[in-house]
This record gives sequence, structure tokens and C-alpha cells, in this order.
Amino acid sequence: MVFDSSLRRDLARNFVATVVVLVTIVMTILLIRTLGQASRGSINPSEVLLIMGFSLLSQLTTVLALSLFISIIATFSGMYSDSEMVIWFSSGRGVLSFVLPLLRFAWPVLMATSLLALLAWPWSNQQIQDLQQRYDKRGDVERVAPGRFQESAGGKRVFFIDKDSPDQNTGTNVFIASQDRGYDTTTTARRGRIEWRDSDRFLTLERGEQWLNEPDKSRTRWTQFEHYDLLIDPRVANDNPVVASRQIPTLALLANLTPVHQGELSWRMGLGLCALNFCLLALPLSAVNPRRGRSYQFALALLVFVVYYNFLNIGQNWVSQGRFGLVPWLLLLHGSVMSAALIWLWIRHHQWSWRNLLVRRPLHAT
Repeated sequence: MVFDSSLRRDLARNFVATVVVLVTIVMTILLIRTLGQASRGSINPSEVLLIMGFSLLSQLTTVLALSLFISIIATFSGMYSDSEMVIWFSSGRGVLSFVLPLLRFAWPVLMATSLLALLAWPWSNQQIQDLQQRYDKRGDVERVAPGRFQESAGGKRVFFIDKDSPDQNTGTNVFIASQDRGYDTTTTARRGRIEWRDSDRFLTLERGEQWLNEPDKSRTRWTQFEHYDLLIDPRVANDNPVVASRQIPTLALLANLTPVHQGELSWRMGLGLCALNFCLLALPLSAVNPRRGRSYQFALALLVFVVYYNFLNIGQNWVSQGRFGLVPWLLLLHGSVMSAALIWLWIRHHQWSWRNLLVRRPLHAT
């Protein structure tokens, strides 16, 4: 049918263009953030692209929902501006007749958004956490690149080490600057190596010097040593780290419906419902006056998206705190938005307006 094919063609063109633009913006933001984490020593610099890929995968749910929303508004507002909607209305088509063709176009995007939120979101977050934990468990000497200053895992020390040995736990020309309990300590050594003693990790230095500065009392102490052991990680390795709710698979959340897990489920399930409601809201939002610009519709659409998305995050906190149950909150938020969208569509379909309802017709004199 010409009506369906032309509409889907315009929607697909605008949707692809919007996805490309939003993905480019998101990747730029993720690149800046990931490079900042790598410079601080939070992640492995060689795994920047891998972490960016997992982060982009976790953000695709929001990107797809927003792209669908913007593409629908761009398509229909363009049809209003070109007076194409007037032609369809004159041929007997109402606003409600666009709902089924729109849903036939949007259902793959809606399904992809739901699957990404339920399956890809926890998996990608878990992969990022595993990469960060694996990098944090490496020795400080091993994490430092030759010829570079690097903070330790705890952020209390700065290392500079030259590595010329195949052993990744050994380095030469060691420089360490640290601040602890009001003392500024600077230590240099010809050689250093990592040693494990029970559950503690030590940096053993050989043939070096140390300057201990006490700024409050303006005193400095210089020490020369042949052998010095520095405790760099007193923590016991944790084989069972705490897993955040966003890293837990959806089936595991359903198996243990604690308030925190219900809050996470409300967010994941809500993303698919948000995308569906955005499709319904976009139709009445895209109605524009051909004599005016379309900037007003896009600004209003952006406001609707931000408010709705923030309520989704607020609802996750409320459900996690036990203020609402999972099902009541889903019905309250998404059910009310869907009802408002359907009522708005019905008003647009019958071309009702507040002016016609409020202004009474004058009575004819008899």
C-alpha cells in the first residue's frame, strides 16, 4: 500500500540518520570518559576500545528509544509542514490511522530495546567490572608503564619505574612519592620487586635513599638503605566481590525479588515501555502549524523525554527503597503515560481543541 510504504520509508531514513548522529555523540563522550579513566589508572590503557564497546552496548537502549522518538517527530512534523497531512486528512485518514503503520515499523526497534535492556545491559556492565577488577588486582610495578609516572591502586603513591627485566614483578630505577599521616615521603632505589607474604603484598627495594618530610614541623630526614620493604597492598584478595544490581542477569533478579532487585527490574522493563509510549506520544507532539517553525515541537519533545526518563530513574530508587512495588509502579508511571497519549491521540483524531470546548456558540435571537 502506498500509504504504508511511503510512511515506513520516511521513518526508516530519519531513524538511521538519527541513530548515526546519536551514536557518534555517545562514542565521543565515552572516548573522553574512558581515556580519563585510563590516565588515572582505573583501567588498562590497552583495553580502552574494548571498554568503550561494552559501554556503548549498555547505552544502546537509550539511544534507540530516543532515535525512534526523534525520527517519528521529524517525519510527521515534516509532513505537517509540507501540507501532506492535510491531503491524508482530506482523503479520510485520521491521526489514529497512522498508529498501526507506525507500530509495524517500530516493533523491531521496540523488541531490540527490550532485549538489550534485559540481556545486554547486565552482561556489558559485568564485563566492564571484570576488566576493571582484573586490572586492579595486578601489582603496582606491573601496572606502571616504563618511563611513566603512575598512581598506585589506592591513589596514595606515585610510581616511576624503568622495566628492563622479563619478570613483570621486577623493575629498576624506582621512584616513589607518597603522602601518609602528615608525612611526605620520597623514595628512590636501584631495583625493586613485588613479593607476596601471606595475604600482604610488599615492594622490596634495594640500594636506595629516602627523604621523609614533615611539613608541619619543617623537618626533613634522609636515610640511605641497602634493603627496604614497603607494604603496598595490605588487603586480602576478595574472591567474592560485591556485585551491583545492574550486573545481575534478569533471570537472577526474578529469582530473588528483593526491593533492590525489583528497582532494577522496574528500570529494565520500563525502557521497553518508555519506547512504546514515545511512539504514541510522538504522533500528537508532531502536529505543527505549517506557517511556523518546527523548533517548538523538538524542544517540547526533548522536555518530554528528559522528564519521562528521569521519572524512570526516580522510580527505580523508590522501588528499591520499598515505597512502591514493582507492578504498581509500572502501572502508575507507564500506564498513566499511555492513557494520556491515547487520550491526546483521540483529541487530535477528532480535531478537538480547548478553544472550541471553552468558547460557547452565541444563541440566535428569535
